[in-house]
Amino acid sequence: MSGFVNALMIVAVAGVVIVRQFRARPITTDRRWWLVPVILSVVALREPGLLDTHHRTESVVLLGAELLIGLAIGAGWALTTRVWTAADGVVWTKSTKASGAVWAGGIVLRAGAFAVGAWLGLHQDSAGLMLGLAGTLLVRGAILTLRAQSLGSAGRPVAAYGAGNGPAWKESV
Repeated sequence: MSGFVNALMIVAVAGVVIVRQFRARPITTDRRWWLVPVILSVVALREPGLLDTHHRTESVVLLGAELLIGLAIGAGWALTTRVWTAADGVVWTKSTKASGAVWAGGIVLRAGAFAVGAWLGLHQDSAGLMLGLAGTLLVRGAILTLRAQSLGSAGRPVAAYGAGNGPAWKESV
């Protein structure tokens, strides 16, 4: 894929994920929370420009830093997300302002890593950013799933809207 298409995919996935996480949502532990990170990883690893062939060592170090930043953001995001059990036993999740601060800090760190790579004269492709985003989503999903499981009934399927689960409420944004 071209760099432009990769950039669009990164922005689209990040946008959808971020917007969805700032709304209260039921969470179940039987969902395939790992599927999007795996798809992003496969797409990123298939890219030929993942490493700069002229500066292989520096490129590997920068990619490692990008992955560590992604993993740290995922952990920070998951640990700052509110998780609770409703009266009906359904486990809910919603990102907080602290989660937004984690994202903002992550963007600053990623921009800093990009600046270091540019200063070193490395060819940087969007595949490294995509791999970091996959790590972020994978760690976040794993930690939230563990937190939901510790609350008890997150493995139960959630009833569909209108399936006798009481009156609907509208969340204010």
